[in-house]
Amino acid sequence: MAVRSAIHQAGAAALGELLRLPPPPDDRRARPCICGQPARYKDLRSKPVLTAVGMVEVSRPYYLCPHCHTSQFPADVELDIENTELSPGVRRMQAVAGQAAPFDQGRQQMNLLAGLEVTTKSAERTAEAIGGDIAAREQKEVQCAVQLDLPIVVAKPVPILYIQMDGTGIPALKKETVGRPGKIEGQPSHTREVQLGGVFTQTTSDEEGYPIRDPDSTTYTGAIETAEEFGKRIYVEAWKRGWSRAGKKVVMGDGAEWIWNLADQHFPGAEQIVDLYHARQHLWELARRLHPNDEAGQKAWMKLHQRRPLDKGKIEKLVAALRSIVSTNPEVIGKIRTEAGYFERNAARMRAE
Repeated sequence: MAVRSAIHQAGAAALGELLRLPPPPDDRRARPCICGQPARYKDLRSKPVLTAVGMVEVSRPYYLCPHCHTSQFPADVELDIENTELSPGVRRMQAVAGQAAPFDQGRQQMNLLAGLEVTTKSAERTAEAIGGDIAAREQKEVQCAVQLDLPIVVAKPVPILYIQMDGTGIPALKKETVGRPGKIEGQPSHTREVQLGGVFTQTTSDEEGYPIRDPDSTTYTGAIETAEEFGKRIYVEAWKRGWSRAGKKVVMGDGAEWIWNLADQHFPGAEQIVDLYHARQHLWELARRLHPNDEAGQKAWMKLHQRRPLDKGKIEKLVAALRSIVSTNPEVIGKIRTEAGYFERNAARMRAE
């Protein structure tokens, strides 16, 4: 740590010398101003900037328009430090630390890993600002897609390309849920819906014949937005991953209606599949209702209904078995109907082949 600190001090001293810019030559002492009149060079002014090697003083030319009194620091634009005292490198560090952990923890990581002192608020503002820039670029890509202005990607064909979609609620501040109805009628919402998507390829299967996702092939996209907006976002991601040159196209989901609506709208002709994990999850929920506080009974019931009808794609038999269950508990009866309906609606998406 002591060696690193000494190297940072030497680096900061050297960088400070490089950033001590000279006055402009006589023929560059006037610059256009937004008011249409020329801004004049006044003098050299300094400001502190936190860089990857520590704090340095940047000395740069200062221009002032005598007509509208607007000031300019052209070097700040060139160095990407306009309206900030953090270098681009430090901002990237803060964004990485800020998106991976709570902002105060990110501040601590900056100190430990890079030897840089920043505030928790600084980590928050930087991460959110860069996140906003990323979101703006993504929206620009989405708008291009809406106008069918998509780049043509020349690359090898993709044997099988999968799209997987899901949604979940995340806790949100009260000001972000104003006017949004909650899950309980008459109660305000405490969460916001976030839509998530992944795109990946698959070329191999395991010994039992189950497909294996290609390692490191998954890219992700997501946002707090409506399903309609998310449909455009996931379409752009799929296009960039090679949707147009995929030999086989698959859309996977948990069985929610909004997912299949997006699949029909943006990925017509793609094979639709309910992923096995979520299908089994529905059966487990029913098993817990049928055999409460009886883990052995739950496992025995799952073994009977999962390994035979569900895993082998015999969904009609599964639905018939569920509807034949007899119970006097109204809540259990309702759950049986709900799950039987779920499997019945998605039967074609659960075929073993």
